Amino acid sequence: MSAESDMEYSDNDGDDYDYYGEQDDCDMEAVDRSKSDPEYFIYSCLKVEEVEKLLNESIELLSNSLQVTPSLAKVMLHAYEWNAQEIINKYKENANEVLVYSRVKPRVASLLQASASRAVCAVCANTPPIHKYSALACGHYFCNDCWAMHFEVQIMQGVSNTIQCMAQDCEVRAPEDFVISHVPKSTLRERYQQFMFKDHVKSHPQLRFCPGPNCQWIFRAWVREGARRVECRGCELLTCFSCGAPHHAPTDCSTIRRWLTKCADDSETANYISAHTKDCPKCQICIEKNGGCNHMQCGACRFDFCWVCLGDWKAHGSEYYECSRYKEDPNLANDSQHAQAREALKKYLHYYERWENHARSLKLEEQTLASLKSRINQKVMAGEGTWIDWQYLWDSARLLKRCRYTLQYTYPFAYYMEVGPRKELFEYQQAQLEAEIENLSWKVERAETTHRGDLENQMDIAEKRRTTLLKDFLELNTNFASSSSKV
Repeated sequence: MSAESDMEYSDNDGDDYDYYGEQDDCDMEAVDRSKSDPEYFIYSCLKVEEVEKLLNESIELLSNSLQVTPSLAKVMLHAYEWNAQEIINKYKENANEVLVYSRVKPRVASLLQASASRAVCAVCANTPPIHKYSALACGHYFCNDCWAMHFEVQIMQGVSNTIQCMAQDCEVRAPEDFVISHVPKSTLRERYQQFMFKDHVKSHPQLRFCPGPNCQWIFRAWVREGARRVECRGCELLTCFSCGAPHHAPTDCSTIRRWLTKCADDSETANYISAHTKDCPKCQICIEKNGGCNHMQCGACRFDFCWVCLGDWKAHGSEYYECSRYKEDPNLANDSQHAQAREALKKYLHYYERWENHARSLKLEEQTLASLKSRINQKVMAGEGTWIDWQYLWDSARLLKRCRYTLQYTYPFAYYMEVGPRKELFEYQQAQLEAEIENLSWKVERAETTHRGDLENQMDIAEKRRTTLLKDFLELNTNFASSSSKV
């Protein structure tokens, strides 16, 4: 399928496009400096009519090359994942094999039945005139009324490209023109064609629907392996092109599926979700978290502590951010089965609490982002500088959101990693990122009173920690996956 007519987009074009929830510019063309981002990924955001044009190009190419109807070309393209050139090459070598594989013809020649002269329909047992019988390439004849009923039932169930012959054990599929000619209702024909289009997109390896509710945009990309970040130009939903789940780098697709399934198990999590309030570890006064920063300061006793582990915040100033790391019990292997189960639950809760805490922080920092934008607008309107003068405040809040999003998705992978040097390296970089994010969060929430140079320096450090973790992790994960496949 030709890609010359496509406009290519990068998932990161610098300051004008934030893939973690804020889009300021519709121009998404790639720039050279975005290639330094480990999550750099070129893709297209297409409308329905653009995708229809791309699909029709392949259909027309195959139809003209093989001298077949567009309807049969669609059946073959669907079977071969829209690789028109592969179909053409194989068709030249063995046309019958291609038609059988595509289910245009029956697998066994003896199934063919030249039975147009039979007087009784095998489905309804009626005897309509001979000219009211029809059959697919398999030669199984049924009356047109039964075909119409069969197609209506299949369409109402959402089936389109894979509608088969009514004969028992016959796998021959009905092409579009045959179905349309037997469906009298225009509304049913429209529904059928809508299902056809959706099936075509789903079967195409380069296309994926945006999973946003009622969103009509479609992504096109040339690589599906690994966590691939895409954002819809319509609903701005951030997803993974490879699996359709919310974007989850550095965690891979299979791991995030396991994690989300585990989190959805109410029997394991219902009674263990961490509360939104905690007691100050020094004066025991109840504190509600109303910001994204995990560096808390009690309003009563002014004690600085960590919201996650309730430890003294001064201890988090060290190079290693200890509260992000889970410490395995070295004697666990000798414990009873009950003790091991309890330890397994304890481990899960350790990672789940941190995962959920960063999700809440992201929501709270959305409020910080909105508040900063409002205050910048007020300053500009009051003549206290231009938007450019205050741009660094806006950039700092967006960067914080990007870094925390990445940090949140480090916990599912850390949960499933095996103990060893690879996990130690990952946790070390995770801890560094977490420490710098909390420093940045603290300063962003006090951005107007923080020195600009200090804030921008912290932004630079946090972003470097994020890209370092992603780069090293993605390289490690790629090598690990390739070595596993060889085994």
